[in-house]
Amino acid sequence: MSQIIQQYILMRIKFKDDAPSNALHNILGVGTTVKGDIITDGDFRLNGRVEGNINCAAKIVIGPKGHIDGDIVSVNAEILGTVVGSIRTSGALVLKASSIVTGDIYAQTLEIEPNAKFSGVCNMLPSEDKNA
Repeated sequence: MSQIIQQYILMRIKFKDDAPSNALHNILGVGTTVKGDIITDGDFRLNGRVEGNINCAAKIVIGPKGHIDGDIVSVNAEILGTVVGSIRTSGALVLKASSIVTGDIYAQTLEIEPNAKFSGVCNMLPSEDKNA
């Protein structure tokens, strides 16, 4: 292996290790299925299928071909695909026109685009009062 390639690899490893966890993005691609729970500190995009729960300490995006059979807990969420289970966000939840959600949702703010499909109970969480 040439010295330039070795230096490049070492730089990439050092950069990855130094990057804050919220700067990392995790992607589960189309055609991939995970059976089990996922826990992540960074942003997460699901284009495949998950049979289990997802706990995301940042933003989760369920892509148009994404499908989850389980519950989602995250700070913010944007749904373009299918969710069969509850969604709980401490921030914003956006249901895009292509989304199909079957389950209860809990959010501080909620945006539902025309043609989005939602079947369940909506619970709006109170905003955190920092003066209290």
